[in-house]
Amino acid sequence: MTPSLPAHVDPARLRERRGDARIRLIDVRTPGEFAAAHIPGSHNVPLDLLRERHADLTAHHEDAVVLICASGNRAEQARTLLKNGGWERLSVLRGGITSWEGEGGELERGRGAWAMERQVRLAAGLLVLIGVLASTRHEKVKWLAGFVGGGLTFAALTDTCAMARLLSLLPHNRTPRTNPTAQLAALTAAG
Repeated sequence: MTPSLPAHVDPARLRERRGDARIRLIDVRTPGEFAAAHIPGSHNVPLDLLRERHADLTAHHEDAVVLICASGNRAEQARTLLKNGGWERLSVLRGGITSWEGEGGELERGRGAWAMERQVRLAAGLLVLIGVLASTRHEKVKWLAGFVGGGLTFAALTDTCAMARLLSLLPHNRTPRTNPTAQLAALTAAG
């Protein structure tokens, strides 16, 4: 019998159900973020890969799928993509890895990239700082800071982040052994 989970599952409830073999934990963060820390037993299927291939994805199983990211935002985007493709039994880990760890959940740690939110804060902060400092010599550079502020405002209003999408393409956010076919199989394959 396929387990039933709500559209959004709390870390405590997921910990109770983790031993159930019919629940797949799919982490949609970048490979670099996944390598840095992830829930034991989870599989990495990056959101960008899902965006590229979602139209071709079909589940060959009846397992419940719990989508995981840092805070829940990217996992919710993945849930929307898959749900629009006819997928059922999809849940999002409420609050993501941050809540999981905050509530005492175990993480496997390795060497990898900073969390995407932290990378965005660093990049945005540096661009604003450079724009302000450079504007003391070249007045027009002040618009760099304005552009970043506008982008962050748009990101907040639309719950999307173009800077995060660009940063996810950088080499440190990808692992050299990434195999898209194997990653997708963790989501779609039977058994």
